[in-house]
Amino acid sequence: MPAHSNEVQPPHLIPIRTISPSHPQVPINTYPHSLTHHHHHIQWRLHRVPLSSSSLSPPLSLPSSSSRPPKLSPPPPRPSGPINITAILEKPGQFSFFIRLLNETQAGNQINNQVNNSHDGMTVFAPTDNAFNNLPSGTLNNLTDQQHVQLVLYHICPKYYSLDSLLTVSNPVRTQASGQDGGVFGLNFTGQGNQVNVSTGIVEVPLYNALRKDFPLAVYQVDKVLLPEEFYEAKAPAASPPAADGSSSPPPAMAVLKRRLQGILEVVQGG
Repeated sequence: MPAHSNEVQPPHLIPIRTISPSHPQVPINTYPHSLTHHHHHIQWRLHRVPLSSSSLSPPLSLPSSSSRPPKLSPPPPRPSGPINITAILEKPGQFSFFIRLLNETQAGNQINNQVNNSHDGMTVFAPTDNAFNNLPSGTLNNLTDQQHVQLVLYHICPKYYSLDSLLTVSNPVRTQASGQDGGVFGLNFTGQGNQVNVSTGIVEVPLYNALRKDFPLAVYQVDKVLLPEEFYEAKAPAASPPAADGSSSPPPAMAVLKRRLQGILEVVQGG
C-alpha cells in the first residue's frame, strides 16, 4: 500500500481494485500512476476477455452501383433541316393541286430559298384541293400562263405574319404578285379575337388552321382559292387598225374580256 499524504488526490488517481496476474485470488489496490504498469493490466485484461461474434456489429454494406439506374444525359437536340414548303403541304394530304402549281411555277423553290436565307420570312395561304374543285367551271382554264403564276404568287406574302399580327397590319398587304402588270395584288385582313378573315375583293375566307406558325414561315389553310380582283378588272383595249373597207373590226381582247366577265358572274353566283 502506498503511503498516504495530506495532499488531496486528483480525481483521476482513485485506486482501482483489480486482480494481480501472478496471484489471481488476491485483490490488490493500484494507482494508475505508472503508464507501464497500467498498460500491463489493460493488456492482460484485454487478452483474458473472450470476444463473441454477437458483440460485433455487422459490416456496412454499400449500395451496389448496378442496383441504381445510371443517370443518362439528354441527347443533344438534332439540328433541324432546311424548311421545305412541299413537305409541309404533303403531310396533311389535301394540298396536291396547290403543290403542283408551286412546282410548275417554281414558286416553291422561291419560298424555300427565302425562308432559309433571309430574315423577313414568308407567309403562305394554301388552298385545299376542295377549294380548287369548288371553283366555277372554266375559271383556271380562262387564265393565261402569266396569270397562273400571278395566282400562285398572290397566295404568298414576302414577310412572316402571325395570326395576331394580321389583325393589326395596314391593308392592303403586299403579296409576291404585287406590282405586276401595274396591279396592287394586295390582301385585306379583318377580324377580332382569334378569328382572322382574308379578303381579295372577290372572295373572303377565314383563317383557322395553321399548318405551320413558327418563324420564318407561316402556312395557313384556306378553303377558297384567293382570286385577285385584278383578274376581273376591265382593261382598256388597245386601238385596232381600221379595216380595209374603213370599218373597224372588234378587237380580239373583247372575247377574253367577255370570258372574264362571265367568270366573275359565276364566282359571285357561286359565292
